[in-house]
Amino acid sequence: MRIGIIIGRIGGVDGVALETEKWIDVLKKLGHEVYIISGEFEFWKMDHTYHYHFPVLSFFSPEVKWEQRKAFYEPDKDPGPILDHIENVSNIITEKLEKWVHNNKIEVLLSQNASALPSHVAMGVAIKKLVQKTNLPIVTHDHDFHWERGDRYVSVHDEVNALINDTFPLLLPDVRHAVINTFGLETFKNKFNIEATMVPNVMDFSRDYGVPNEDNSYFLRDLGVGLHEIALLQVTRIVRRKGIETAVSLLDKLNDKKLKLVITGNNHDDQNREYYNEIVDQIHDLNLTTQVIFASHMVRDHKDLSDVYAHGRACTYFSTYEGFGNAFIEAVLAKKPIFVNNYKPVYMPDIGSKGFKTVMLEDSQLTDDKVQKMTDIIYNQELCREIGEYNYTLGKKYFSFDILEEKLSELFQF
Repeated sequence: MRIGIIIGRIGGVDGVALETEKWIDVLKKLGHEVYIISGEFEFWKMDHTYHYHFPVLSFFSPEVKWEQRKAFYEPDKDPGPILDHIENVSNIITEKLEKWVHNNKIEVLLSQNASALPSHVAMGVAIKKLVQKTNLPIVTHDHDFHWERGDRYVSVHDEVNALINDTFPLLLPDVRHAVINTFGLETFKNKFNIEATMVPNVMDFSRDYGVPNEDNSYFLRDLGVGLHEIALLQVTRIVRRKGIETAVSLLDKLNDKKLKLVITGNNHDDQNREYYNEIVDQIHDLNLTTQVIFASHMVRDHKDLSDVYAHGRACTYFSTYEGFGNAFIEAVLAKKPIFVNNYKPVYMPDIGSKGFKTVMLEDSQLTDDKVQKMTDIIYNQELCREIGEYNYTLGKKYFSFDILEEKLSELFQF
């Protein structure tokens, strides 16, 4: 079939983009033709036969920036302008999507989180209009939902909230919903009486990843990690739910100047850089400025991530909330020990219960016992290797491309 993917951005290292790339690989293996329309292709090499760049879909476009500001952050007293804006922009997007569908003879649509989280309200509205107009079958890959984000997507305007509740998730007849965790399954069943399909995030266990070689031998050195220093890796974006402050606190408690914390992600999704500034203040107050490295300028794609993992000792992943936790399975693939928080609502039901060997915190509490266990791992390279190999075997069993292929074969049988 000709499958058309609608996504805000692809080619970067955020979870939705990374998982979409894996779906594309498997869908092609299953014999489908895959077309993509996106607001950003970031570090993606475009093939203009199959890829269409439509900047209005970008989360950083002027249209979206104004929409999000007036819908949520700085609303006007009158909801009329923001409602008109969403309607007008959604009509522009719908018209473009219709042409894209027609020109490429798209047979089935795949909405990548665009019909689940209102990070781009007009795009979600446009996808709904498109499906209503064309009656095309659609699979929505729903990573997370607006009610899971506290008041982030709650507007002072009842009209905006009603529009969001009517659009996210997409509840038209015959929509196939793919969720990434058990919580998502239960949510669809309990809230909407809909049977969704759970498709866990996966990694390609058939390829080498995070393996030291000549090409990456100086990668961490170039970031500022000395030859005899040890790198702990925080392979996430800088947003509050990632719990980076706990990793910084751990570095302080370990009290070893040879330890460096390498934070790979950027702060582009951190509103007004508020959380980033808090982390910088914490680093300053704890006198850790020489031990924390912000590395997003050098970590931009899969290869860079692999090079970071190659020479890191262990990974910190103290998130408080995740839809799944790509970085966890990524560390498993790279055979690195993981220090994790029991993040809600996913970790124990969908990942931790599989039997992975980790040091797990509860409620981000760095107890003396847990810090000692982490210390024992960090300074024992043989133990690091044993844990890495053990977790890798489990990861391959539960979170490989074979699992994804099985799930997508079912989802895309129309």
